Amino acid sequence: MLDNSKIGKFITEKRRSLGFTQEQLANRLNVSFQAVSKWENGNSLPNVEMLYELAGTLGVTTDEILNGKEAEGTLSYRKAGVDITYTDSIKTEMQNLLITKDKRVLNGVGPFASLYDIDFPNMKAPVLVLKTEEPGSKQKLAMEYGYTESICYDLINHLVNDIAVMGARPMAVQDSITCSFAEKDTIHTFIKGMAEACRQNECSLVGGETSIQPQVLEKGTYVLSANIAGIVELDQVIDGKAVQDGDAILAVASNGLHTNGYSLVRMLIDQAPQIKNERLGRETFLQKIMKPHTAYYPLIKELTGTYKLHGMAHITGGGIEGNLCRIIPEDLCAVIDFSLVKPLDVFRTIKEWGNISDKEMRTTFNCGVGLLIVVNSKQKENIIKDIKRFHDCYEIGTVEKGNHRVAGKNQIPW
Repeated sequence: MLDNSKIGKFITEKRRSLGFTQEQLANRLNVSFQAVSKWENGNSLPNVEMLYELAGTLGVTTDEILNGKEAEGTLSYRKAGVDITYTDSIKTEMQNLLITKDKRVLNGVGPFASLYDIDFPNMKAPVLVLKTEEPGSKQKLAMEYGYTESICYDLINHLVNDIAVMGARPMAVQDSITCSFAEKDTIHTFIKGMAEACRQNECSLVGGETSIQPQVLEKGTYVLSANIAGIVELDQVIDGKAVQDGDAILAVASNGLHTNGYSLVRMLIDQAPQIKNERLGRETFLQKIMKPHTAYYPLIKELTGTYKLHGMAHITGGGIEGNLCRIIPEDLCAVIDFSLVKPLDVFRTIKEWGNISDKEMRTTFNCGVGLLIVVNSKQKENIIKDIKRFHDCYEIGTVEKGNHRVAGKNQIPW
């Protein structure tokens, strides 16, 4: 004899494990909210046809529903930690988040791959600019301290910055989310954050992948990454080949750590947990280090439409020296006067609390300089004036003849 109460509790348990409300389950089955409520209260049972649909939606068998428990000794993908029905429900909810006004995006969630129109009739020699990025161990802190949506801006802004410094216009982004269990609210927040960050950078999140690996990652762990495709006219690529003797090097301010140096910062927090609540002006240390990576695309877009920039370097892992060297020709040397750097208070705090050397700080962090721009020295005053409408900017060095590519003098005024 069937135990309606036991069956009802089993249905309730499976529904909740999938993150469905009674109304959501009813909508998926195309039945009334009252019908689901009656099943779960043990007042009635689904008919034969509905029982089959209910089993499929909950990821169980009809026998398991009627017995009010999972069958023992059987293996399934769901029992291994991956529930296809549940993940499909997440994909369905993503569709509204990926709506874009970009007419080049030809499809949405569902197909095996994204379609993007790359017909550029107004460009003579269009060049695709491709990049893959991830927000590093900052994402671990983000999950621990509730910066789930904020970390999405770190990822997208960093990604766009990397292609924008080569003169590219961002077009399409695809994300990858790897986790032990796909919590619906968390995935929704990630997609919402990345989609909005893309819109702010004038590009589109066109799709991606959510990989559930319960036996690989610890519960609650999420690993984010993304790919971007940008476009630039061949004769407008900015790769440093135009850099010449006598050029001025301009520093554009960062708003903090951006997405680099967090393994060291996490070690510092482990050794001195109280640093998280250390007041730095109106904000705590934790708030300072979790500021999203600065988006430089609006600035770069305006500058490239007005000036002939000789080179740009996005200052990420490796600091000023480790990134500027990428755009300096072999027969030239960028001479950086580190005494001109304007270090942010968050970097002073890290240096003092961690007893970190000047060299270690320079090669690990941006220290307050998020972007370097190499320009003709005759135009530097006008360019600095225009940049200051977006971010603080100042001259930090010059390009000279030599074969060291980057040479530093003096120390950062901590």
